[in-house]
Amino acid sequence: MPPCQIEIVACLSDNYAYLVKSGASCAVVDPSEPGPVRAALARTGWKLTHILNTHHHLDHTGGNIALKEETGAQIVGPGKDAARIPGLDVGVDESSSWVFDGRKVQVLEVPAHTRGAITFVIDANAFTGDTLFAMGCGRLFEGDPAMMWTSLSKLMTLPDETRVYCGHEYTQSNGRFALTLEPGNAALKARMDEVNAARQAGKPTVPSTMGLEKKTNPFLRPDNAEIRRSLGMEKADTVAVFGEIRARKDKF
Repeated sequence: MPPCQIEIVACLSDNYAYLVKSGASCAVVDPSEPGPVRAALARTGWKLTHILNTHHHLDHTGGNIALKEETGAQIVGPGKDAARIPGLDVGVDESSSWVFDGRKVQVLEVPAHTRGAITFVIDANAFTGDTLFAMGCGRLFEGDPAMMWTSLSKLMTLPDETRVYCGHEYTQSNGRFALTLEPGNAALKARMDEVNAARQAGKPTVPSTMGLEKKTNPFLRPDNAEIRRSLGMEKADTVAVFGEIRARKDKF
């Protein structure tokens, strides 16, 4: 089976939705508003068949109803948060199997940003919503540091070559913060050079890869010695260090 085709769709001020095409099927992941999705469908000539939501926030579900009414697309999202997903048709979780054009889709439950947050993994592409960002992670609106660390640790079990498609263009700010904790990380410095060049050219910084995130994302590196020294937490447990990183990012 040939690989999926993926189109990045910029929405609102800094959101990303994604068109994922396989055969005659086309899904949109996290459509915050219908207009840019309509434009991308018109540009590509693809016919929308599915709407995938990683979590309930309006900037990820705001286009659900309009797009469903216009196209008849089936809405798939976290079954454990069904009451908050507009127009949900199919609720999924880790124990359910869901198939997209013959491709078995892996669903990972990754609560903390919201209690029902999920990640869709289609082939080697992980759509992480607001759980894992490029060099960042989501705020803990409905969870605590331990819950988010468990969720991120689950994502880190994906192969290093997995492409990470996150919900927002936060990468430049996330990278600036990462450098305050780990200024000696050569991979991080090199990545920031690439990120700054991409943004100056008006290009997105997504997707990244899980391997690159493991090397440069401080939220995946709470056991790193330099980060622990920066925080003055050399002997603290992993979750405590993670929680301090998140708390500092909230104020950054």
